[in-house]
Amino acid sequence: MDNAESWLLEIRLFKVKPGTRAEFDRISREGTIPLMRSLGITVLAHGPSLNNENGYFLLRAFPSEEERVERSQSLYTTDEWLAKYDGPVSSMIDDYDTSVFAAGHDLARLIR
Repeated sequence: MDNAESWLLEIRLFKVKPGTRAEFDRISREGTIPLMRSLGITVLAHGPSLNNENGYFLLRAFPSEEERVERSQSLYTTDEWLAKYDGPVSSMIDDYDTSVFAAGHDLARLIR
């Protein structure tokens, strides 16, 4: 599982509702990203899109597809997520798309 070539990158591109991106970013920086990291999720980058006023991205890395699914699902069942973030975050998201791809050897070395 620590094989550098097996790492996957996941990018989520969110379309948030107009006027909510600043609050979405604040909640991400102060709450959901630290929560992800506490669950062992490697967050490489996140933030407002530079070319879309309602866009937001999240770039994460996982050692395998199984870990990606397991850790991602575990986030949404935590007491903290359910109590603090589920309602507010869900109400700000208009749509999102997820793409998963192999990190490749050179990128995987940077992740580790």
